[in-house]
Amino acid sequence: QVHLVESGGGLVQFGGSLRLSCAASGSIFTLRDMAWYRRAPGKQRELVAIISSNGNTHLANSVKGRFTISRDNAKNTVYLQMNSLKAEDTAVYSCNTVISGVDYWGQGTQVTVSS
Repeated sequence: QVHLVESGGGLVQFGGSLRLSCAASGSIFTLRDMAWYRRAPGKQRELVAIISSNGNTHLANSVKGRFTISRDNAKNTVYLQMNSLKAEDTAVYSCNTVISGVDYWGQGTQVTVSS
């Protein structure tokens, strides 16, 4: 069992920055790949970024050069640093991990970028 709690969302102006956090508990965090997804209004959920247990990262093309994913294993936390935010980044952002084929999700945090 794992429990994920996101924080850090909010309203930000075009070109601004936010840092999202996802605190994990209930499992061996250091062994898990962690991911950030987002769902914009009227759109399907999309993968934004993923970080492996050994720190390798992958970012969606739409956020490369603007977003960074990182993790602090001592704090059981994964971060999503979002810079140069655009209106199309407006979405609910959720963190995710998969354990034994089961998806675990946080409750999500809203990010709204105003133009």
